[in-house]
Amino acid sequence: MNERILVIEDDDVIARFLHIALNAKGYEVVAAETGVAGVAFAAHASPAVILLDLGLPDIDGTEVIRQIRAGSAVPIIVVSARDKEREKVEALDLGADDYLTKPFSVGELMARIRVALRKSAATPDTEEPITFGDLTIRFDQRRVLLRGEEIHLTPIEYKLLTLLITHPGKVLTHSYIQNAVWGYASVDDYQSLRVFMAAVRRKIEDDSSRPKYIMTEIGVGYRMLDEWVP
Repeated sequence: MNERILVIEDDDVIARFLHIALNAKGYEVVAAETGVAGVAFAAHASPAVILLDLGLPDIDGTEVIRQIRAGSAVPIIVVSARDKEREKVEALDLGADDYLTKPFSVGELMARIRVALRKSAATPDTEEPITFGDLTIRFDQRRVLLRGEEIHLTPIEYKLLTLLITHPGKVLTHSYIQNAVWGYASVDDYQSLRVFMAAVRRKIEDDSSRPKYIMTEIGVGYRMLDEWVP
């Protein structure tokens, strides 16, 4: 395996726990105790994934995200005790790929890391069709097939689905989706987004209470499941 993971964490106990857990799974660990050091390591250590605490002693973790995103698309998973929706949304809007609230299980952490690694390794060519479970999108024809049968999506619904399916496993915030689909974000339009998303789900999900494709991150946004379960 030997993927390198950069841990930016100033709490010695948590940093040591992460180091042991990641080493046990075969990952190489690089550690930074400050945001400035973390940004420098991100630039020179070539990590495959970054685990980032927001409460750092020198600069806030959100500033670390901003600086890293200025020059790198490396997956960033925020691992923080901050659990307010506003803070999650801010970190995700700045470019974090995922958000894990402390305390968390090792199993959940490893699953999030695997998703991040798969996503960064697979950057789909949108001219080529993508098949995810029973769903296939043919980008060149702007067609969506469910179990081989074409389903009709409105232009907005098609944009929403293609945005999500080309970012598998990544939490997309309400404002990110609005900017990508409509070109602007407004709190007043959150209800419209929910209506459109509900319409997409009705067309692709067999049972909306047990989604196979799109998960709601309550108060934050939506996530396309990375692993499809029949």
